[in-house]
Amino acid sequence: MKIPLLLSLIAGVSTVIGGVLIFFKYKKINNLIVVSLSFSLTIMTLISIFDLMPSSALTIIKYYKIWYGVILVFLTFLLGYLSIDKINKQIKTKNNSTLYKIGVLSMISLILHNFPEGIAVFMGAYTDINLGIKLCLAIMFHNIPEGIAISIPLYYSGVGRGKTFLYTLLSGLSEPIGALLAFLLLRNFINEIMLAFILIFVAGLMISLSLNDILKEVKAYNNNKYMLIGIIIASILFIITMKII
Repeated sequence: MKIPLLLSLIAGVSTVIGGVLIFFKYKKINNLIVVSLSFSLTIMTLISIFDLMPSSALTIIKYYKIWYGVILVFLTFLLGYLSIDKINKQIKTKNNSTLYKIGVLSMISLILHNFPEGIAVFMGAYTDINLGIKLCLAIMFHNIPEGIAISIPLYYSGVGRGKTFLYTLLSGLSEPIGALLAFLLLRNFINEIMLAFILIFVAGLMISLSLNDILKEVKAYNNNKYMLIGIIIASILFIITMKII
């Protein structure tokens, strides 16, 4: 119980490492914002397409058979994709700050993402400690850039360092909370089908956020050089992470 919970805590709290960037001063803030947002949208898109969706879709299709399974996968993804727009309309901001909205939407998406991840790390470590350690390391590499996706937009939209750091930490803490709930309350109800639907829904959220909100904000800065730098760094980090897995 203690070691699986500790591993999920380590994996989750690593999100704040990405948030450390807000404690440094930069001469060209716009360049940092473009790199960070490009980095974030690339990581979230790659995680969704190559990590969350394939295994989850196969699980659903295997359980419900091909035609019914494909329809369920599509509808679940579409629900997640369209939900971002609904959530977006509920976020009230000062001066209509797009960066603030991106930060809040990233936090919501990643809390939903981290919750089942925490369950996965806990259950993996609970059955096989080596598998749990492997999952913990892989998720740590994912969570560091996720911290950037939350902290940079929030901080540079005018949210203070303390609150930004707290929001980033809360996103990470959803991982060990997911693990704790899995053990205390949900262990008799959680199964791979339920987790698969959750992850497909989250993939829809993150792809919608990346393509419809973050990419639009990046393009507004008209800085293709730094956008490309962010995309390349994120792609390299993702490849390294997948090799660890």
